[in-house]
Amino acid sequence: MHWQTQIPKIKNTDSGNFFLIAGPCAIEGEQMAFDIAGKIQEICSRLAIPYIFKGSYRKANRSRKDSFTGIGDEKSLDILKRVGQTFDLPVTTDIHTEPEAALAAASVDILQIPAFLCRQTSLLTAAALTGKIVNIKKGQFVSPESMRFAMEKVEDEGNSKVILTERGTTFGYQDLVVDFRGIPAMQSFGATVVLDCTHSLQQPNQSSGVTGGRPALISSIARAGIAVGADGLFIETHPDPATAKSDGANMLPLQNLEELLERLVAIRAAIR
Repeated sequence: MHWQTQIPKIKNTDSGNFFLIAGPCAIEGEQMAFDIAGKIQEICSRLAIPYIFKGSYRKANRSRKDSFTGIGDEKSLDILKRVGQTFDLPVTTDIHTEPEAALAAASVDILQIPAFLCRQTSLLTAAALTGKIVNIKKGQFVSPESMRFAMEKVEDEGNSKVILTERGTTFGYQDLVVDFRGIPAMQSFGATVVLDCTHSLQQPNQSSGVTGGRPALISSIARAGIAVGADGLFIETHPDPATAKSDGANMLPLQNLEELLERLVAIRAAIR
């Protein structure tokens, strides 16, 4: 997929920069979504980075039953739609079941397939049939080379608009590791490849039932990803990760994003 021409409303595509998918893990409310989108758009406009706003309208894959799942599907999807309209930005969210594909497609530009569901044929088919761009996260249990088949499931429905996202591979029970060879491996069969810099640093299966993380390494993971040629980066960010309702342990504080992106743009320029 030539992302520069396929993503609606994407800006700065002639800058030569990587593109950025960024926003909160989950939509917690209207004001926070608008505040985060506005701040990131301001930074990306200055640095000429193509930007896509991300927010989950529902969190379906939780360790514990009492974990936060969302503020309501209709409300969250409406917020996502209005973020896109207000800031003239492309917007993405994740889906988990076949009926959600058409539901979410009415409000967003890109449908994200969670890593645990990357082999779910019926879900990939439903996402493909919406005609939207489909971003498939590589399962923690799947090799980069095997993601060719997930990509083909979307393409076989006549939809060539596919992104693949690297988000780490299971290492033991409670850690993930990024094999950066996976980025060129997936690019070798024509995929646009994104590196998820925050979920790659998760520490799942904690005894507390709340996923941990190592956010201090986000900058290291991001810099390495740009150095090996990732087409885009995925970064979840929040004004105060300690109070975030989902995945706070591995999100980047919003106030740290600008400095990080400045460094990444410099690396991108150097390798070009």
